[in-house]
Amino acid sequence: MANRRADVLDKGLPYLVAADGNNVLGFAYCNWFKPRPAYRFSAEDSIYLAPEAQGQGLGRVLLTELAAQAERAGVRKLIAIIGDSANNGSIAVHRSVGFSMVGVLKSCGWKFDQWLDVVMMDRALGEGATTAPRL
Repeated sequence: MANRRADVLDKGLPYLVAADGNNVLGFAYCNWFKPRPAYRFSAEDSIYLAPEAQGQGLGRVLLTELAAQAERAGVRKLIAIIGDSANNGSIAVHRSVGFSMVGVLKSCGWKFDQWLDVVMMDRALGEGATTAPRL
C-alpha cells in the first residue's frame, strides 16, 4: 500500500485518506488509465470504504474531492472500473457525483471462486473533450 501511494503521489495525482483518529475509514486515489502518452489526460479512480463507513456519504465526499484534485492535476476524464455488476454501492456513489455508465464486460474477472462482471463508468473533468489540452 505504501508503494502504491508513493507511486500515485510521485505522478502528481491525488491520494486521499479519511480517518477518525487512528482508524482509517476509507481512501480514494487515481492513477493514469494507461501508460501510453495518448491517454495522459485520463485516469482511473479507486475508492475503498471500511464496512462501518459505508452508507454514510463518505464515499461521495471522497470521490467529489478526488475529482476536484484530479482536475487540478490536469485529468480531463476520470474512469471507474468497478469489479462486479452487483456492487450497487460503488455504482451508486459514482453515479451520484456525475459518472455515467459506459458498459459492462461480462464475466471478465475471476475472484472469490466466481466470474465477475466489470462495470465501466466515466466522467469528464473541467473542459473534458471540448478543447484541446495544454501540451
